[in-house]
Amino acid sequence: MAKKDKNAHVSETPATQMLKAHKVEFTEHPYEYVEHGGTEESARQLGLDEHAVVKTLVMQDQDAKPLIVLMHGDCKVSTKNLARQIGAKSVEPCKPEVANRHSGYLVGGTSPFGTKREMPVYIEETILELPRIAINGGRRGYLVQLAPKVCTDLLNAQPVHCALAE
Repeated sequence: MAKKDKNAHVSETPATQMLKAHKVEFTEHPYEYVEHGGTEESARQLGLDEHAVVKTLVMQDQDAKPLIVLMHGDCKVSTKNLARQIGAKSVEPCKPEVANRHSGYLVGGTSPFGTKREMPVYIEETILELPRIAINGGRRGYLVQLAPKVCTDLLNAQPVHCALAE
């Protein structure tokens, strides 16, 4: 069951509804959202290692087909390596308004769980070696912590190796 911080009421999101429906154990971690603060800011506020804070990136291939990439907070995606591994000619980030439309979430609050549109999910393989990860829970200023295996089990996320150190 999700643990509630007694000082903060965290609203239900499509992400938490999906996690609860599948009986996934997770903990909730609200923080003060800072525009363009990214994983560095959430990790700092919550006292987490930024490497274990996973960002959800909505990208697209050369045909504008959307996909999700889960990446360590302190790393970038090598779009060249990713494209090669998934058999695409090219991969690039979606514009924020396009990403919002595909996911149903606002950029900065995008969760890979409960997206509006089903998209293939790719996870940096080294994330799966971590004991727990913090990932967006479906709104800005809200992370959930869970086992990384949930991403492969629930999202059928395909492991890829495309991390670049920031």
